[in-house]
Amino acid sequence: MNTALILILGIPLVEIYLFIKVGSQIGAFNTILLILITAVLGVWYARYEGFNTLRSGMSQLIKNELPFYEIISGAAIAFAALLLIIPGFATDILGILLIFPFTRKLLFHKYSKKYPKSKNLKDGNFIDGEYEDIDDKKNER
Repeated sequence: MNTALILILGIPLVEIYLFIKVGSQIGAFNTILLILITAVLGVWYARYEGFNTLRSGMSQLIKNELPFYEIISGAAIAFAALLLIIPGFATDILGILLIFPFTRKLLFHKYSKKYPKSKNLKDGNFIDGEYEDIDDKKNER
């Protein structure tokens, strides 16, 4: 079966199951209130972390370094904010894991072993050479 189809069908089923279980324990009103609070606080904290990541990325650019981690981190924060806005407990847990820097670094570290480290632009990764315009020499003859 296609992974996208499984996710489209599976995520709402898991969320409905969790709504029923949590709602039976703490009540319907408290469940709805909890979902709204996680959405508001999650978006607020995502904004805060997003500005921190932007500030860090700008400092990397000033140092003439590629802000690879900051770019990936910014995308993860945006995705985490989306997950926190979507009503549900499973998406909220995943969003919370992505939004905090410590857990985000742990997740990135696990997947970053496959890719090389970002290199400093001052490391001499350029080929230095000279050129000679051949057309000018033809015109001189």
